[in-house]
Amino acid sequence: MWILAGIVVIASTIWNVKKGDNLAVVGLGGLGHMAVKIASSPGVEVTVLSRSNGVMILLGAPRNPEDVFAFQLIGGHRSLVGSLVGGTKETQEMLDYCAEHNITSDIELINIDQINEAYERTLKGDVHYRFVIDMKSLR
Repeated sequence: MWILAGIVVIASTIWNVKKGDNLAVVGLGGLGHMAVKIASSPGVEVTVLSRSNGVMILLGAPRNPEDVFAFQLIGGHRSLVGSLVGGTKETQEMLDYCAEHNITSDIELINIDQINEAYERTLKGDVHYRFVIDMKSLR
């Protein structure tokens, strides 16, 4: 799962910032924590926000079209941009970069027999980053 989180973060933002830049990350969940780890490695100043402001990057298409109110963007000096998830080349670059800088995803490793408990915890919001099923527990 961290491959997806990493490539989404890199394809949308990280390759566009450099040492000395400032980057605000909205939320510290699965994508957010990877954005903080990847962006801070070259010396980008990273701030985690609990509310959105500045530039909002859409990483997927909404089920239904959303209204965009131009005056809220213009008046608040805000930007709205979109990004596709990276392809094979960008994914390999991200993996190489993370390996070189020892960047890993924070996970909670569970056995397959804990899947229902993990699901319930997800519904309650009692999850930090990602659950990963230990494939050895499938034996």
